[in-house]
Amino acid sequence: MHEMSLCESILQILEAESQKQNFSKVNLVRLEIGTLSHVEPEAMKFCFDAVTRGTLADSARLEIIEPPGQAWCMDCEKTVTIAKRYDACPDCEGHKLTVTAGEEMRIKDLEVV
Repeated sequence: MHEMSLCESILQILEAESQKQNFSKVNLVRLEIGTLSHVEPEAMKFCFDAVTRGTLADSARLEIIEPPGQAWCMDCEKTVTIAKRYDACPDCEGHKLTVTAGEEMRIKDLEVV
C-alpha cells in the first residue's frame, strides 16, 4: 500500500512548513489527486488518519479533489477526458493519446492555527 508512504511524505511536508510558517496545528489538508495517479482516495484517508495520530495534524480533516484524466488526441487534435490510461479517444476512438492531466498529486491548501 503506497498510500501509507505518501501520507508519511505529506506529514513531513506539514512539519517542515510548520517550522517555516510558524503554525502548530493543522485543521484541514486539501489534496488534489488525479484520477490517473494510481492513488486510492479511500486508502489515503485511512492512512492519513493513522499517520497523523499524535502529530500536529492529529484530527485534521482530509479533503480530496479528484481532477479527471485528460489527454491530447493526435488523431482528432482535441483535448479529451479519459477515465483510464490507454483508453481510446471518446471522439474518434483513436489510441494516439498523450496524457495532459489527471496524474497529479499535490497539497492544494491547508487550514492551520
